[in-house]
Amino acid sequence: MTDTNKTPPSSIAPKRGPFAKRTLRQHILRRLAMVLPLTLLMIVLAKSGILERMVDRYTFSAQSWYDDTALVQHLRLKVTQNGMTHDRPDCLLFVVNGNDQPTASRIDVMEKSTGTCPAPKGELNKLFTLKVDRMNRIVFSDQGSPGQFHPIP
Repeated sequence: MTDTNKTPPSSIAPKRGPFAKRTLRQHILRRLAMVLPLTLLMIVLAKSGILERMVDRYTFSAQSWYDDTALVQHLRLKVTQNGMTHDRPDCLLFVVNGNDQPTASRIDVMEKSTGTCPAPKGELNKLFTLKVDRMNRIVFSDQGSPGQFHPIP
């Protein structure tokens, strides 16, 4: 006996899953639905500074305390994050004293006066000095009290 209520295979609903045929429009819309929110999320993370803190947390290691470039980049983030200055990170100039011991050094933090930085043109204002104890991984600052150093948070 044959069943007359069965529908022929050609009228079955379209396949679902990875083998389903998509139109170009569907393909583009699905890609945009993924890419657009991720792009917006990355822009928000970059503008808020969260992305920089995450990068610093994963790239700054124990060996970085002895690398002046990595240390200055870490201090640039710390100084602006702790509210020690109102300037943007790219408007700060860190001058490392080359005459200090390798395990402890002084770094002068200056305010740049080029481009869009707020300092008066042609002046390098000294904001404060940082003392870095590389062996114990502690940074001291004389902000607000020149000559008297206290640990920064």
